[in-house]
Amino acid sequence: MKKKIEFANLTSSLASWLLEKLKAAPLDVGNIDEFKEGIEGLLDGSNNSLMLEIDDDITYEEHCFDIIEIGNLTIRPKERRVLYNNKEVSLTPKEYDILLFLVKNRGEVLTKEQIYQAVWDSEYLLDDSNIMAFIRKLRKKIEPNPDAPIYILTIWGIGYKFNDDL
Repeated sequence: MKKKIEFANLTSSLASWLLEKLKAAPLDVGNIDEFKEGIEGLLDGSNNSLMLEIDDDITYEEHCFDIIEIGNLTIRPKERRVLYNNKEVSLTPKEYDILLFLVKNRGEVLTKEQIYQAVWDSEYLLDDSNIMAFIRKLRKKIEPNPDAPIYILTIWGIGYKFNDDL
């Protein structure tokens, strides 16, 4: 998986507090000045968002469980394997990444843009049909009845979520 993207609202008072703390206790950490500049940009209005990325050698998948079991679906993140009813399911790398992203954010409604940004390394091009095609293919491979899905649910007008009631 390329990225796990989360969104958080940062109030101006919280941003000011954080900036004060960073200035008061100088840290000998790489890119701290870039982080301070980003917060300052939020406060002065020159930025309307700030993206943070953890830059270390540990990938997101290394933090995953060894085995994820949901209903008849088993996901083995360290092996990038998926089983349905104990039978191997052949997924493309993108299908697997989408599935794992949905599972790791189980119950959360995710927009097509969030899914795209988490799985692809490029800007979202407002092409919903690409995500829809991948979801359709995934459903054919993991759903008992793809026309009445129980795992990957469509939230009309918004996007998708992985069912958290299973």
